[in-house]
Amino acid sequence: MNVSASDLAGLKVLVIDDSKTIRRTAETLLKKEGCEVLTAVDGFEALAKISDQKPAIIFVDIMMPRLDGYQTCALIKNNPQFRATPVIMLSSKDGLFDKARGRIVGAEQYLTKPFTRDELLGAIHRHVSIAASH
Repeated sequence: MNVSASDLAGLKVLVIDDSKTIRRTAETLLKKEGCEVLTAVDGFEALAKISDQKPAIIFVDIMMPRLDGYQTCALIKNNPQFRATPVIMLSSKDGLFDKARGRIVGAEQYLTKPFTRDELLGAIHRHVSIAASH
């Protein structure tokens, strides 16, 4: 029996990225683990989905049009209702500056794209330990 699949079953995960490929990759990987995957192409679309769907964890790309990942993360963290929701930044750059900036706006972790299945699941396991109790 695959233990990781059972404890992620029904977990709501939001992936915000303007790249269809990244959204599809993450969605495929996470659905295989039993997650309920929501996707958004930018921060504006994401904010509406967050307030409607209340995901357990959010993956957000840094470089997006209109509202970038830092702004999106700051808006999520400034809302008392979603302050505790873990936000994982996604970026194709592996820069210290980006990581520091991600921490300033309240991101829990930073993943460099392309991410692996293990990195994606590892981030969920690290930040959503209470998933099984929901």
